[in-house]
Amino acid sequence: MYRLRTSQREILAYEGGKMGVSAVPGSGKTWTLSLLAADIIARGEIFDDQEILIVTLVNSAVENFYHRVGRFVRELNLIPNIGYRVRTLHGLAHDIVRERPGLVGLDEDFRILDEKEARLIREDIISSRLRSNPGEFDGYLDLFLSDSRLEWVRDRRLPGLVDEIFLGFIRSAKNFQLSPQKLGERLKAVPNPLPLAEIGVELYAEYQRALQYRGGVDFDDLINYAYTAISSDPEYLDRLRYRWPFILEDEAQDSSYLQEMILVKLTGSEGNWVRVGDPNQAIFETFTTADPKYLREFIDREDVISRNLEESGRSTISIISLANHLAIWTSNSHPFDSVRDALQAAPLIEPTNRDDPQSNPVDDPLNVHLVLDEYSSEGEVEEVVRSVGKWVNDNPDSTVAVLVPRNERGANLVTELKRRKIDFVDSLLNSTNSTRTTAGALSLVLEHLADPKSSRKLAKVFEVYLRKYRDEAVVWKAITNVAEKIRKITHTEHFIYHGLEGDWQNDIDESLDSPEIVEKINYFPELIMRWHEAVILPIDQLVLTVAHDLRFEVAEMALCHKFAGLLRQVMMENAAWRLSEYSQELIEIAKNERRFLGFSDDDLGFDPEKYKGKVIVSTMHKAKGLEWDRVYLMSVNSYNFPSGDPEDVFIAEKWFLNRKINMQAETLAQLDYALDIDELSTYREGVATENARLDYIRERLRLLYVGITRARKELIITWNTGRRQDSGPALPLIELGDFWKVLKLERQE
Repeated sequence: MYRLRTSQREILAYEGGKMGVSAVPGSGKTWTLSLLAADIIARGEIFDDQEILIVTLVNSAVENFYHRVGRFVRELNLIPNIGYRVRTLHGLAHDIVRERPGLVGLDEDFRILDEKEARLIREDIISSRLRSNPGEFDGYLDLFLSDSRLEWVRDRRLPGLVDEIFLGFIRSAKNFQLSPQKLGERLKAVPNPLPLAEIGVELYAEYQRALQYRGGVDFDDLINYAYTAISSDPEYLDRLRYRWPFILEDEAQDSSYLQEMILVKLTGSEGNWVRVGDPNQAIFETFTTADPKYLREFIDREDVISRNLEESGRSTISIISLANHLAIWTSNSHPFDSVRDALQAAPLIEPTNRDDPQSNPVDDPLNVHLVLDEYSSEGEVEEVVRSVGKWVNDNPDSTVAVLVPRNERGANLVTELKRRKIDFVDSLLNSTNSTRTTAGALSLVLEHLADPKSSRKLAKVFEVYLRKYRDEAVVWKAITNVAEKIRKITHTEHFIYHGLEGDWQNDIDESLDSPEIVEKINYFPELIMRWHEAVILPIDQLVLTVAHDLRFEVAEMALCHKFAGLLRQVMMENAAWRLSEYSQELIEIAKNERRFLGFSDDDLGFDPEKYKGKVIVSTMHKAKGLEWDRVYLMSVNSYNFPSGDPEDVFIAEKWFLNRKINMQAETLAQLDYALDIDELSTYREGVATENARLDYIRERLRLLYVGITRARKELIITWNTGRRQDSGPALPLIELGDFWKVLKLERQE
């Protein structure tokens, strides 16, 4: 049915056991993994009450997998949405804990706090701590700060830094399944003082008390509880192993210790586990619990079948050559031996055959520009905007992106694009809270339809219906006055068929002079009748009908289609569900409980093909998994991509700290020492800072590799001297520049 490459055929020949796959950028790993899932189902490898569990990294990939597997399943004449489940790690943990919350001491109605709520809790705790102990961190601050500067740092910089430090501390402690009490006991056994870890335990304990007071858990708790649940009840674990006889893991290079432990438990020693990833694209490692070593070690195991997906039709030969050279140079010739493990030189990216369904774009070395000319920070922005503006004008049917190392740099670029009136999209820089508000609006309508006699619920729907006027104080006051009248009616059916008693216009505040709004208010009962008639529709169609009538924006409608898809899957799994239960499902999304099932505000999925002729501005991190015809990589200098030279400046080492210390790294090092006390070792300040520099250099090399491999046909890389004009071109950019000069000369000869 499909033309398969040799490497893909080898993976689809999988018959069970453990398999590890190294997949280069653009090799079609999602396509191959999706086809493998469909093939396992088609071969009859699972029973009707079993599923293939697909675990992926980000929420946008959940929908991608559902779409691809569903398409393959339909083409095999099987029923879609049956026989497979796609989850992020958080989604999987949610499923495990929700089914048996009592195993970990949670109530049936426990709630999950989103990042915003968790951050506000931490900020309150830290603010209180700093007020009570104003000089607690002074020993880490630059000794030469003036009194006024010291106060400014304490007030403006220290709270944010302390939050960063102890967020990492709490996450690491939870990753190793350590409660504040257990961690406190370990610290008492340490012979040497560990002041940062001791403060961390105290803040951690306060944070957990705040969560318990609210009856909630955070996302890290959820993963911890999932592991505890399957570890504490063998019968439950056996049931899950039976339910998910095959586990396919995508983006395994970003697996964490606890993620690996959960999947080890679920598969067991004899289970079926396929892990696919690319250690060269591990760009989420610094100060997270992710580590590419877990995939590397898995692939090297004797009981694991090792496979490669090395052919890629994404990029031209020239761009592939650059990416491969970066990997070879890093692993063989980087001047600092200790970071040579950042990129692997095997497998290298191989171009596809000419008759491949995804053959490489026609190569033209003139479309690769490694610009080693010196630009100021402002000058680089101006030159890139000038260049991309001309290119978009000449290529309106192609895709282009400008990728930056940090959001701040992207904001500078956007300002210049606006000034020059060049059409752009910056949604990969910014996120919104539209997921929760959209899901919340739909859930309120479903709540009313499930309980049509409730005037309170009908009044809420009225406010949802006219929600766009919330920012107009006078208008909204009049609308809420009408909503209050609806809330007080005794028979909703009378209102629906006859409206409020008396003339609606007389019931509206006299200060409201808007025929448009009056018309909308008069239409509301008719709209409610329309929805009552639509309740006979399948839930997904009902949701889309309501969404259309509520006139959501384009992005919100895209969300509604996602919600409809989710509820359609739920309907197939729960045929007896009623509207109230579907409403509750949306309420969980609105409360951010279902963030990890494909509805994160910052991971809603992005299709570059929809934005031809527009300039996409994104961070390099957010661009992972995407591709464009032309790509600009900006600010590839020694500040954003340090290589270990003595004069390099590292972002995590704040200017106001003493001895160039990395407090986050030092805090985690104190935690590690407390967990693995050795009589012959001790914690020594500064060692962790040096190690963090090396980790950062490694990640930045991989980030540059990811950036290069986003380009299909054309690539431009630039650098700037930085805000203080003391940065030079990044060392790998210089190396790539030299390599490219030689390669072009060889091709000309």
